[in-house]
Amino acid sequence: MLDFDEELKRFKPSLEVNQTEDAIYQNDLKDITDVVLQMTKDLKGIK
Repeated sequence: MLDFDEELKRFKPSLEVNQTEDAIYQNDLKDITDVVLQMTKDLKGIK
């Protein structure tokens, strides 16, 4: 039987996961709110 507490103590995330997380958080993607706000500004002629 597995001892989950012991397994969790030994768990270490791989570097790829950490690197991927950093890349995702650093990427400045627009969500739908940003798109709608930009469209509204464009329609009103606001820069």
